[in-house]
Amino acid sequence: MCISAVVFDYGGVICNLPSPENTAQLERLTGLPASIIRELNRKFRGDWDRGLCNGVDFYRRMLAGKNIFPDDKTLLKIAETDMNGWKQINPDSIRLLLDIKAAGFRLGILSNMPFDFLDWVRENIVIFDQIDTAVFSCEEKTIKPESAIYEILREKLNCTFAQIVFFDDLMDNVSKAQELGIIGCQWNGPQEAEKFLKSLGGGFTAL
Repeated sequence: MCISAVVFDYGGVICNLPSPENTAQLERLTGLPASIIRELNRKFRGDWDRGLCNGVDFYRRMLAGKNIFPDDKTLLKIAETDMNGWKQINPDSIRLLLDIKAAGFRLGILSNMPFDFLDWVRENIVIFDQIDTAVFSCEEKTIKPESAIYEILREKLNCTFAQIVFFDDLMDNVSKAQELGIIGCQWNGPQEAEKFLKSLGGGFTAL
């Protein structure tokens, strides 16, 4: 086994999941319970992540389906609140990424992410200059778990699927990666990820 790159999802991996306070604020602004917001996101967020619309337009269309018609100012506040929920970086994740880089492996990010949020990530993720390859759905017009986005990642890394380790918190994304031959692992925190990497042997034993 000759692994050359370790790739991470962003949401729920490099950053923490949105806080209960953030979720409650979205509920107040939209007038919908969190369970319904999650359901609508699963169905309709693809266009936002593909870069086909912005957050205001996404929430306008999403909420119209529930006969909710906020004004543009409120829609902007909803979209900003949504994105603010993904800004809490996990320092232990950052330490793991830096350790992997120091061990001689290439670092990658593979994330479903809208244009609205991408500028903030590039400006505020302190290790972004350490990332060798970053693939974002909005720039590629394809989202996980579609095969195309993994192929773009492989091409940019210039390696085989079997040379990539990939962490994602969503099992659907991990399963597609594994189907293609990537060494995929569902994210259960930095400590568990480190244990998994060490179990692969090679340069990971020094982590």
